[in-house]
Amino acid sequence: MAAVEVPGSVQLTAVDGQTRTLDEWLITFQMLGVVLDPFTYESSWILETAGRILETFRGASVRTAFVVTGTVDEAKQFCGPWVDRVLVLADPDRNLARAAELEALPALFHLRQNRQFGGIAQGWQPEQWRALVHQVSAERRWSKPVIPAAGDPVAYPGSPALPTAS
Repeated sequence: MAAVEVPGSVQLTAVDGQTRTLDEWLITFQMLGVVLDPFTYESSWILETAGRILETFRGASVRTAFVVTGTVDEAKQFCGPWVDRVLVLADPDRNLARAAELEALPALFHLRQNRQFGGIAQGWQPEQWRALVHQVSAERRWSKPVIPAAGDPVAYPGSPALPTAS
C-alpha cells in the first residue's frame, strides 16, 4: 500500500541541475508524474506511452514529470528526446519512491499541493492508469488521453521500486 502523503523535504533534481524540495516543485501546480527505473526493461517499455499521457496535460493546471531513479546524466540518457518535451527529475536515492512507499515501477502518481496523493497506479495496469488520469482530467477540466492506445504494451506488474536488502 502506498503512502497517503510525502514529506515536503524530499529533493528532486531537474536535468538542468536545479534541485528543489517537493514543496518547491508544488508551489504553483499539483504534479502528475511517472516514476521510472532507468535500469529495467519494465520502465523502458512504458516510456513512450507515459510520455504521451503526460503530454496530454500540457497547458493544464498540473505539472507533469518523469521522475527517474537515477542520476541527472542517467535520466537524460534514459529519457532521450523526452527531456525537451516533459519535465524530467532525477531521484538517484529513490527518495520519492521510498517516501511514497511504492512497491513497483513504473508508477503513475497524482500529488496534490498539500503533498497528499490523489492516486497512485503501480506497474503498467492500463485500467488503473486510465482511472487515475480520468480523475485528474475531471478535476482539471482537461481532455482525457486514450489508455491503452494502439501500440501500448500489454499489462505487466513492473519491477521492484526499491532494492531488496541482501
